[in-house]
Amino acid sequence: MNYNWNWHIFFEPSPNGTGNYLDMLLSGLVLTIKTALLAWIIALVIGTIVGVMRTLPSKTASAIGFCYVEFFRNIPLLVQLFLWFFVLPELLPRSAGLWLKQMPNAPFWTASIGVGLFMSVRVAEQLRAGIGSLPRGQKMAATALGLTTTQAYRYVLLPIAFRVILPPLTSEFLSTIKNTSVAITIGLIELTGQARAMQEFSFQVFEAFTAATVLYLLVNIVVVIGMRLLERQVAIPGYISGK
Repeated sequence: MNYNWNWHIFFEPSPNGTGNYLDMLLSGLVLTIKTALLAWIIALVIGTIVGVMRTLPSKTASAIGFCYVEFFRNIPLLVQLFLWFFVLPELLPRSAGLWLKQMPNAPFWTASIGVGLFMSVRVAEQLRAGIGSLPRGQKMAATALGLTTTQAYRYVLLPIAFRVILPPLTSEFLSTIKNTSVAITIGLIELTGQARAMQEFSFQVFEAFTAATVLYLLVNIVVVIGMRLLERQVAIPGYISGK
């Protein structure tokens, strides 16, 4: 293999004038983390609402939750980002469409919301399974104590269900971080985008993507360790992840 390895490339000045190539990658990493965190907040909030709707006795609420899940689950993430970024502004009234197109950091907001909506259906299904795995006596006991349906979910079912599904939620958070790389297709220059820019400027493709791989691994390892510590703190004996 006739390839000239150059690991010192990271400390050479980058053509964009913002420092060296390592600074480029780190700035992309920061943007990746910001996008993933905002997307995860959206996924948790909407996923919790939809997951609860799918377990309510109301057929209407359950049907709405089912339609939401099936819509976002069956359309690839890349297609969804294209729809939100390129198609939605054209479907809205002219003033609203222009506002979306000219909005500062439009790729960041589109990627965060798009990835968040895509991951929310996975959170919803995890939560639905978590609530469904609880003994029926949990809800019956809450009803016997005089709690309303809202109170039963807030004080009894959701706290236990979230502890039960914490391990799979860790995997979903990691998937959220990795899914941000798809946002390069709508112009978000996150870690993958910066690695691609680096290899185009320097022609050191292996070094660029090796460094991006290492950075992704480091971030994911930190997330896994943090979530494992959290699991130990909130684990319930007798349930998944319980001691």
